[in-house]
Amino acid sequence: MARFEIALYAASVDKPKANLRFADSLGLSYPILSDPGKQSARAYGVLRIGMFAQRKTFVIDRDGLIAHVVTKVSVNTAGEDLVRLLDELGVPKN
Repeated sequence: MARFEIALYAASVDKPKANLRFADSLGLSYPILSDPGKQSARAYGVLRIGMFAQRKTFVIDRDGLIAHVVTKVSVNTAGEDLVRLLDELGVPKN
């Protein structure tokens, strides 16, 4: 039986202190990675004109390959949408 591991991260082009304050204000249990130089945002193709990052969800497999991209992310349903997607991808629930 295959073993699955899930790690959840958010990423932002904001500076680390701003991301920490935002994560604390929401009580997040996962980190927000900071990309103020915008190199990762460019590499993932999410940097918009005006230098803001688009909201997208990337599911990356254990080999480091992008297994799925959600291009339309709703801030109101992102968690539920991710659970549904992982179920569709066959990731077992713990």
